[in-house]
Amino acid sequence: MSRFERLRGRLRRAYESGRDTVRAARSTPPDVPTPARAASPSEPGPVAPPAATVVGAEPPSPALHHSTSSRDDADVPHALRIAAAWSWRLIVVGVVFWALVKLVSTISIVIIPLAVAMLLSALLAPAVGWLLRARLPKSLATAVVLVAGLAAVVGTLTLVVNEFIKGVPELAAKSSQGLQQIQDWLKTGPLHLSDNDLDRYLEEAQQWVNNNTEQFTSGALSTATTLAEVLTGTILVLFAAFFFLRDGNMIWRFVVRLLPVAARWKVDDAGRASWATLVAYVRATVLVAFIDAVGIGIFLVIFDIPFAFPLAALVFLGAFIPIIGATLSGGVAVLVALVDSGPVTALIILGVVIGVQQVEGHILQPLIMGRAVAIHPLAVIIGLAAGVVLAGITGALVAVPLIAVLNTAVRRLAARTVPDTPPDAVVVASRAP
Repeated sequence: MSRFERLRGRLRRAYESGRDTVRAARSTPPDVPTPARAASPSEPGPVAPPAATVVGAEPPSPALHHSTSSRDDADVPHALRIAAAWSWRLIVVGVVFWALVKLVSTISIVIIPLAVAMLLSALLAPAVGWLLRARLPKSLATAVVLVAGLAAVVGTLTLVVNEFIKGVPELAAKSSQGLQQIQDWLKTGPLHLSDNDLDRYLEEAQQWVNNNTEQFTSGALSTATTLAEVLTGTILVLFAAFFFLRDGNMIWRFVVRLLPVAARWKVDDAGRASWATLVAYVRATVLVAFIDAVGIGIFLVIFDIPFAFPLAALVFLGAFIPIIGATLSGGVAVLVALVDSGPVTALIILGVVIGVQQVEGHILQPLIMGRAVAIHPLAVIIGLAAGVVLAGITGALVAVPLIAVLNTAVRRLAARTVPDTPPDAVVVASRAP
């Protein structure tokens, strides 16, 4: 018998032996105990069932949840763990936000002019684009647009001041007559105040003015001390607006290159979309403010209200603060109409202001601004309140554009679409090994 046949016989006998063992194990009833065998390294002894109690051994630790890392975490209720996780994360976010607010308030003398320059650049950017398409040099086109815009602002303010100076004497005389009419109404109206009551209220008002004279004086002094800051901020606005208009694309590309490569395209897409939103918002706001000023100014001229042009200019400037700006400036027009022409004309002007506001809110803004810069009114109110608290009138002016820009940026960053490949991008493909 050859060696191969002997090896084949051994393999067959081992296979038959294993098959007989399997058949015997299958035919053994469950209640028949298996004979004990001695444990050996090749055949270890029987393993205790999961429910068995081993004498002298420590009890097994309870199974941990996938969200826990120790028994201490497993003993804490799941809801409490989630609440604690949210709490410390919110605390960290709050601390970072507080530090950011403190930093902005510390360097507000720089942040506010830059924000105003950004708004001014968004307003004048289309005009610069027109001049560049007319093949003017970039620096010349930017300077022409900036100088023309500055001349328009200075000319408008000059006309407003001149109109105001001309009408002050007439308005002062009519104000005295209006105050006399108010006193007569307080006496003969539903309040039925006597001369003694009126004198007492006037004395209290005079006493209040005397007590607060020091505060008024200190406020005037502080205003005088901030004149240098205002001048510095104005110069910074002009220089920043010039370079934003001329080199804005270059500045943005430099900022994007500071980011990781994987995030550059996404951030660049969100930034350019946000800039388009800001341009659309500023242009739409200017158009809406112009319509408001013209609408209210026409009725002021029709009813021969003094300071018609200055009041229309005030409405135009106030319309840059959404919801409340044009309303407050229109309220000034109503007061002037009350003093000059009486309560009937004042009520008519009030109706005109309310009507213009309704047309603005329900027709002009949705039609002109569109969905790209649509913001919920609650977000507008909260943003205005926060802006007024943090930076006064400037904060109210910047708050809503900032919310619109952040809204667009967050939506673009959260979108799962891949931005289009830039036309100047160079794609290098590696060869397969």
